[in-house]
Amino acid sequence: MLDPHFRYFTCYPPFMRRLVPFALALAVPLAAQSVRTADLIVINARIYTVDDSRPVVSALAVRDGRIAFAGSVREAMALRGAGTRVLDLKGRTIIPGMMDAHAHLLALGKSLQTVNLVGTKSYEEVIARVVERSKGVAPGIWITGRGWDQNQWGDTRFPTHEALSRALPNNPVYLERVDGHAQLANAAAMTAAGIMAVTKDPSGGRLERTVSGEPTGVFVDNAMDLVRRVIPPTSRAEDRLAIRAAIAESQRWGLVGLHDAGESRPTIDLLEEMARAGELPFRLYVMIGDDSTAVAHYLARGPQSALYDSHLWIRAIKLFADGALGSRGAALLEPYSDDPKNNGLLLSPPAHLQDVSTRALRAGFQVNTHAIGDRGNRIVLDAYQAALTAVPTADHRFRIEHAQIINHDDIPRFANLGVIPSMQAVHQTSDMYWAGARLGPTRLLDSYPWRSLLNTGVVISNGSDAPVESINPLFSFHSAVSRQDADNWPAGGWLPEQKMSRDEALKSMTIWPAFAGFQEATMGSLTPGKLADFVVLDRDIMTVADRDILGTAVLATYIGGKPVYERALMP
Repeated sequence: MLDPHFRYFTCYPPFMRRLVPFALALAVPLAAQSVRTADLIVINARIYTVDDSRPVVSALAVRDGRIAFAGSVREAMALRGAGTRVLDLKGRTIIPGMMDAHAHLLALGKSLQTVNLVGTKSYEEVIARVVERSKGVAPGIWITGRGWDQNQWGDTRFPTHEALSRALPNNPVYLERVDGHAQLANAAAMTAAGIMAVTKDPSGGRLERTVSGEPTGVFVDNAMDLVRRVIPPTSRAEDRLAIRAAIAESQRWGLVGLHDAGESRPTIDLLEEMARAGELPFRLYVMIGDDSTAVAHYLARGPQSALYDSHLWIRAIKLFADGALGSRGAALLEPYSDDPKNNGLLLSPPAHLQDVSTRALRAGFQVNTHAIGDRGNRIVLDAYQAALTAVPTADHRFRIEHAQIINHDDIPRFANLGVIPSMQAVHQTSDMYWAGARLGPTRLLDSYPWRSLLNTGVVISNGSDAPVESINPLFSFHSAVSRQDADNWPAGGWLPEQKMSRDEALKSMTIWPAFAGFQEATMGSLTPGKLADFVVLDRDIMTVADRDILGTAVLATYIGGKPVYERALMP
């Protein structure tokens, strides 16, 4: 039987038969020309794709905001067209856009506008910074700040308000501790809040007191609301400016987005309004704060993913189990070694954690619960287990935020229950100087256990907890691989057996946060088809010595194939 194409060919007149081969020859280049060209081609770079099928390449091509190709320079240049921008990086390094898996966007923005107390070496320095900020501030106007840490002072006891009250008698002052789990108020602030000796400790909170029972000015965990509730709220316009400032600050450090660890409904509404208007050049995975009305609203609405061209996700709830280790609010199974009458604080009843988790599973929402102490972590794991027994769910991706001190018996439970430890490596290097005093030598071995968790098969989503720590993600990268501070102390690292590899550390800031936010199909690696979010660095963080990592400069941050931050020296 004749091939049908041959039959049709022989039906043509002789002169047309001679034209067919010529037409077929023309068709090849015409087909090649129909391939769409790239908007941007990046060449001559060392590109870590975090894609195991092709982990290191030298070129990228971007089209319509997504990765069109990752491979060799020669192949990428085949996609060059008349309008293609070609960026020759001359050997510089590219990594996927970094995601901070736990930060506080609005709080970060506000911290840029208030008194910065991070790094203060004494109570006197705290007061001096507040006094300097107070110049020109009218009497009666609140002054707020954040970042003090008594563990960095010569006297590591909590401060008392008297010196602050003498220096600023006419302005209410509210100063949050670096971890956000304690605050110091002066006399004017306590008077405005109606705080007296008869004021009782709220559930999940504590007022520090003198031996006679008078408040010292320090309020821990849920007690902070006693003062915070009388501070005049910021306006919507002020919050918008703070959000913009926080995004700009994040982008200059190589972040393309973050997981916003607990916001109110008004703030989420503002974020959605900004995203709808194209004012959110960032990828935000927003967790709903633990407010019963807000949680009910969003559960009824249902999970929202990749809204407004993949700029906003609203499908997770943030809960709290306990406080922080630095303020002795983290819930421990045994008392604090340096405070034998104190086991820490539970900020939420276990039944509440279980109830919200169960309701979230039924509605298709993720739950991410703050837990730092070993008792706090166990209570959360128990609540999750009960919820998952009531509503068996595959791929729920529930998380524990911080997961700093975990009893060794509970470490395998993360993998067994499918729970993601969302940890901030930089907390380890901030806490290591005094964590031993809080926990004692035996319990210390169960602290910040990255390797122990990774060995069970879980992934770790890394972050900063900004503004508790610097938003610069390289601090957590450096801590993860070295377990040393910025001065490269201690030699060899603190409990070095818990270090991450460079590959794990990079994944913990790219593809693993994407997985922790149900975003891995579109983000987290430089894989063709995914969003073209990447960062240009001036050195190779995967190969330089540990001591040189923090000297790395971010040269550019690209989101959707477009630069949102560039240093002047970029070509």
